[in-house]
Amino acid sequence: MTKLFFFFFSFLYTITTLTFPPLTTSAATSCRTLCGNIPINYPFGIDGGCGSPQYRGMFNCSTDLYFTTPSGSYKVQSIDYEKKTMVIFDPAMSTCSILQPHHDFKMADIQNTLIRPSYDTVFALFNCSNDSPVHNRYRNLCFNAAGHSCDELYSSCTSFRIFNTTSPYGNNSTVHTTPYCCFTNYDTVRVMSMNILDCSHYTTVIDNGKMRGVGPLDWSYGIELSYSVTEIGCDRCRKSGGTCGFDAETEIFLCQCSGSNNNPTRECGGGMTDRGGCSFTNINFITTLLTMFMSFIYTVL
Repeated sequence: MTKLFFFFFSFLYTITTLTFPPLTTSAATSCRTLCGNIPINYPFGIDGGCGSPQYRGMFNCSTDLYFTTPSGSYKVQSIDYEKKTMVIFDPAMSTCSILQPHHDFKMADIQNTLIRPSYDTVFALFNCSNDSPVHNRYRNLCFNAAGHSCDELYSSCTSFRIFNTTSPYGNNSTVHTTPYCCFTNYDTVRVMSMNILDCSHYTTVIDNGKMRGVGPLDWSYGIELSYSVTEIGCDRCRKSGGTCGFDAETEIFLCQCSGSNNNPTRECGGGMTDRGGCSFTNINFITTLLTMFMSFIYTVL
């Protein structure tokens, strides 16, 4: 009889251990969904294990949301999750009202792939020298910005009027001259630094179809980023009431569930967990085994 009970408890321990392995995970326990007035949804996250691992470490939240690149931190002004665009503002760039020192805007290689400036973002380079590449060999990199000219930029903006100069012309007359400027896209400043471009300042404007016929004072200054999203089951997770995240060690997709069902799964409300939790199928299997075993004991006794 003693051997029989020993065998029974050994059998029960083995089944329980194999079927209910320890549930360990490096996923976040909670994911904030708001920073300041900016909603935080997938693929972005500001807490460890939240959002997509591809955007890991790109955002930080103090009182406001900031996007971090190798050249600095930029305040996020808005995120449009339907259009998959995000607008940031570079505090070190010049605008129509303030002239800033020389500055380069740089992004990491992975950022250039995942969340690069959109083609609606116009980089305006001004006070360029006569030897500037965009004034000579690479002049074709400059384009017409919704019908606006360099002279308009230099004359309308208080901060840029410093570059207006006058020089004698003919008898008792003068002529106004302004340095060369160039309206271009992000690829130009990504490949060539401001030193190589030989332009002392830049500003960025979002041409969303409303720039034509509007003066520089009323332009929308900022950098619009266009991002990509890899669909790996996040919709299914969200519809079940979960928050999309990932394992901090393996970077495997996890669905964070609130309440008592807080184990990382593909969806909330039951089902097999990614890290070995139980499901109703497992429970039924164990129950069947135990029933068969008890029947065997009853027969022997």
